[in-house]
Amino acid sequence: MLDPTTEFLIALFLLLGCSILVGEAFTRLGQPALVGQLLVGVILGPTLLAPYLGITATASSFAGLQTVATFFILLMAGLSVSPEQIWDTGLSAGVLGVAIFLVPFLGGAAVVHVLYPSWGTTKELFAAITISVTALPVLAVMLREFSIMKSRFGTFLLNAAVINEVAAVTAFAILLSVSASGAPPMTAVLISVVTVGLFLASVLAVHMLLRALRALRLWERLVRRFRESWRGREAGFGLLLVIGLGAALYSQAIGLTFVVGAFYAGLLVTPESAGAREHRSVSFVFEAVTWGFFIPLFFALAGFETNFAGVFSTPVAVLLFVALCLYGLFSKIGMGAAVARSLGWTSREAMGAGWLLTSRGVVNIAMATILLTDHIFDLTTFTIVAGVGLVTTALSPLGAAPYIRGITFERLKSDEAARQPPIDSSIPAGPTAADDERPMI
Repeated sequence: MLDPTTEFLIALFLLLGCSILVGEAFTRLGQPALVGQLLVGVILGPTLLAPYLGITATASSFAGLQTVATFFILLMAGLSVSPEQIWDTGLSAGVLGVAIFLVPFLGGAAVVHVLYPSWGTTKELFAAITISVTALPVLAVMLREFSIMKSRFGTFLLNAAVINEVAAVTAFAILLSVSASGAPPMTAVLISVVTVGLFLASVLAVHMLLRALRALRLWERLVRRFRESWRGREAGFGLLLVIGLGAALYSQAIGLTFVVGAFYAGLLVTPESAGAREHRSVSFVFEAVTWGFFIPLFFALAGFETNFAGVFSTPVAVLLFVALCLYGLFSKIGMGAAVARSLGWTSREAMGAGWLLTSRGVVNIAMATILLTDHIFDLTTFTIVAGVGLVTTALSPLGAAPYIRGITFERLKSDEAARQPPIDSSIPAGPTAADDERPMI
C-alpha cells in the first residue's frame, strides 16, 4: 500500500510527463498541444485508467496546484496584451471581438436552456460564457503554426481576440459577483456592475499614473535605480508574482474572482512600465515556467477531473453534447465570417478567420475549473463544457487550413492595412521571407 505522498508524486509524474510527450506529438500532427494534454487527463482520469492505476483518490490533492496553475495562465494571458494595444485595436477589430463574444453568448444561453433545461439560469449563463471565449494564446499558437502571425490578417485577428477575451473575463466577473450575492437580482446586478467598475477604475488609475510618471521620466529613473541596486536573482520575476497576487487578492476581496485580478495585473506590466529589457527577461522566465510546467499540467488536470463515461451513458446525452459542440463551432464561424465579410474581406478570408476564432482552450477551461471549485458547476456540467472546448479547439486548425492556404497575404499587406491598424507599430507589416518559407499545416 503506497503512502499518499508517493501516490501524489506518481500521479504528478504520469500527468506531467505524458502531457508533455503527447502535446509534442499533437503539435507535430498540426494540432494544438493542449488537445493532447486534455486527452492525457481524460485517459488517465476516471473516464478510463484512473481506477486501474489507483490514482483516483489523488484528485483532491491537486486542488491547490490547479489554483496556482490557473493564476499563472491568466497572468500570462494578461501579459500578452497591454492597455495601449486595446486602445489601438481599431473600431473594426473591436466590433469583431465584441460580436464573436456577445452573439454566441446570448444565443448560447438560449441553446443551453433548450438542451439542458434542468441546469437553471445561473449555470446556463456561465456555460454560455465559457463556450463564447476565443482563446488568445491558442489563436496565437495557430497563427504562428500557419506562418501568418506577422501578417495584417493575423494581427487583425489577434486584435479581435484581445477584445473578445477582455469582454469575456469582465462579463464572467460580473456574473460571478451576481451569483455570489444574496441580494435581489436587480440589486445584485447593480452591486456587481459597481464592483467591476471600481476594479476597472483602479486598473485605469494605475495605468494613468504610470503614464504620467513615464512622461516625467521619473518612472524610468526608478526602474533603472532598482535594476542597479537590487541584488536578488530574478527579482523582476518575483515582483511580477507579488503584483499579480496582490491584484488577485484585491479582486477576490471586493467579490470578484482572483483570475480577474491576475489577468489585469498582467495587462499593466508592459515594456513601458517595467522597462524593455526587464520585461523581456521576466516574460522569458515566466513563459518558460508557465508553458513548461503549469499549462501542460493544467490541461492534464482539467481532463483528469472529467468523467465522460458517467456523462455520456445514454445516446440522448451524446446527442445533446454533439448539438452543443455544433452550436459552439458554427456560432463562432458564422459570426466571425459575417463580420469579416461586412468589412470587405473575400469569402475565403472570412471563412479562414471564422475557423481560427473558434478555438477555446486556456480561458475556457480556467473559467470552468473555477466554477467547479466554487460548486457552481457539478462534474457533469464541467465535463460537458470542457468537452466542447476540446472538440472546437481540435477542429479549429483543421477547418482553417484549406482557407488559409488560399489567401493572398500580399494583398492583405496593402489593402487590409489601409483599413485595420496593427496592434503595435513595432509589428512588421507582413510575413518575413523566413515565414513565407515555412510549411503550412
